[in-house]
Formats: sequence, structure tokens, C-alpha cells
Amino acid sequence: MLKSFLIVGLGSFIGGGFRYLLSKFIQNFIEYSFPFGTFVVNVLGCFLIGVLYALFERGNLMNAELRLFLTVGFCGGFTTFSTFINENFQLLKDSNFLYFSLYISLSVVVGLMAIYLGHFIIKSI
Repeated sequence: MLKSFLIVGLGSFIGGGFRYLLSKFIQNFIEYSFPFGTFVVNVLGCFLIGVLYALFERGNLMNAELRLFLTVGFCGGFTTFSTFINENFQLLKDSNFLYFSLYISLSVVVGLMAIYLGHFIIKSI
């Protein structure tokens, strides 16, 4: 358990660092209020996690620790959006349209409500 924790932590550290650098690099060249840096990171993270899971499905190309490092660690640190989209993709792949609809809509709506609530509480203090 500790070894897995450290593997994920190292991957998250590296992925988070890459997210910050790439996002800032892109945003420095584009002077719009649209968050292009975050958008590119999210799309790239989705592409990367799709590639990784497709590779995993082909067979034992990577051991469990490398999978953990790359998906939960690196991709999770790079963008949790990629994990969110992958989970929705799996629900669609399994034809679980009810849970897909609930998960995607509740995540957006409840997430926005939670941000608003947190912001409201702190502003009220």
C-alpha cells in the first residue's frame, strides 16, 4: 500500500508540474480571457489516458506499477478531467446511459453549486 501510494504521489507530482508549465506556456501566448491553457491540458490529458487504457487492453505491455504511475499518478496529476471523461467513456462503452447521464450532469451542476457555496461562505465571513 505504501509503495503504491508513493508511486501515485510521484506520478501526480510530475503530472501536476507538467500541467502548470504547459498551461502557463500556452496562456502566455494567447491573450484571451478563455482559458486555452487549461483547455489544451484537459484535451491532451483525455487523449493520453485514452492511449494508455487502449494499450493496457492489448495485453501485458506494462506492469501494474507502471500503469498506476501513468494513469492514476501522472494523468491524475496532469488533469483529473481525463479521469472524469474516461469514467464517462467506460459507462458509455458498457451502455450504461442512465449512470452516464447522471454522472456527467450531476458532476457539472453539483460542482458549480459547491464552488458557489464555498465562495459564498468565505465572502460572508
